[in-house]
Amino acid sequence: MTDLKELMNYVDEEGLVRFARDLIKIRSVYDPLRPEGNEEKAATFVADFLKEEGFEVHVEEVVSGRPNVIAFLRGKQPGKTLLFEGHTDVVTPGDLSTWNFDPFGAEIAEGRIYGRGACDTKGNLAAAIFAAKAVKDAGIGFDGTILLCIPCDEEDMMIGIKDFIAKGWADNVDGAVICEPEENQLCIFQKGAMRVIVRVYGKQSHGAMPLSGINPNWRLAKIICELELLERSEKERLGNHEYLGLPSITPTVIRSPSIGEPQLNVVPGEAYMALDLRTVPGQTHEELKSEIQRIFDRLATEDPDFKATMEVIEERPWTETSKEEPVVKAIAKAYETVTGREAVYNGVPGATDGTFLHAWKQIPVVVTGAGNRLIPHQSDEYVEIAELIETTKMYALTAMNFLGF
Repeated sequence: MTDLKELMNYVDEEGLVRFARDLIKIRSVYDPLRPEGNEEKAATFVADFLKEEGFEVHVEEVVSGRPNVIAFLRGKQPGKTLLFEGHTDVVTPGDLSTWNFDPFGAEIAEGRIYGRGACDTKGNLAAAIFAAKAVKDAGIGFDGTILLCIPCDEEDMMIGIKDFIAKGWADNVDGAVICEPEENQLCIFQKGAMRVIVRVYGKQSHGAMPLSGINPNWRLAKIICELELLERSEKERLGNHEYLGLPSITPTVIRSPSIGEPQLNVVPGEAYMALDLRTVPGQTHEELKSEIQRIFDRLATEDPDFKATMEVIEERPWTETSKEEPVVKAIAKAYETVTGREAVYNGVPGATDGTFLHAWKQIPVVVTGAGNRLIPHQSDEYVEIAELIETTKMYALTAMNFLGF
């Protein structure tokens, strides 16, 4: 092949759409009430296809019913390794009455594929697979390796990518493309995240005799007000990040009592709050933990009955990848070749599996893929077929640009 642009002709557009639709039809919604999981069918479908195409394929169970798929397309000589990553799990469709399309029907209408995961991120997983297939079918004699990481559990605690890293699969990766819906914009920043559980302790009593108990709800209300002030202070201090916007501290779950049935005439003995913190450059998680603890300490000095604890159950630091990194240059060049336009840079408003690849293994990551970045997890989720084809071509050219063909 004398002109790398010819590689785009090897993208099987009909096969791509068919594969994406078949994958969307597999109901790989992980339900914590079903510990056997149900990503297994999606993983098996992907693994079987890759084996039939001649890829080197490994399937590893992370926990029961929740496997990772790892596949290699190796070049003629050793060289750099480029990773494409896309997960098999999707979130619940939620209230089915709000959908105009079957969430698992993968229906096509007006140039779009509709269904849960069409955008986030089964369409982009299909794009990565068919990009690697195009390189294989073109018979390009490249050096190095294209590695496909297809993990479970991106939508929850990201145990799939953690297992992938822990088992050494990422050790030789030189750059990574995280296949998520970003309208094919090149996201070189990712927000960090902290998940925090706050418990406020009181003493249960009759609602008619509240002074015989200690009401944790008053104390929890004070914490919430103080956290709102802390968030406001952080926004004023840091301003609007060019790619990530503003940091946030968001109470997402409040329960009182923390366990058991609530009763109108009972003062609960304990209150529970879950916090979702999203961080940006200029913030450290350790300092934020200290700030929250200082709030607790100050409230305790004002109220001898105040008692609260904080447990950080998950941390994901913010990440940054320089535009000068080879993987960024490779994908920017690919974007320009495919679209005829200059690449647009952006940031991911949340964390991705790429967060751990960057934070734990110092791998440069770029997050990009087809799909309106505002519609994941919504009803009538969709991906534009034309954009998905564009993404596939961009991924294929990125691989060859990065591996130095």
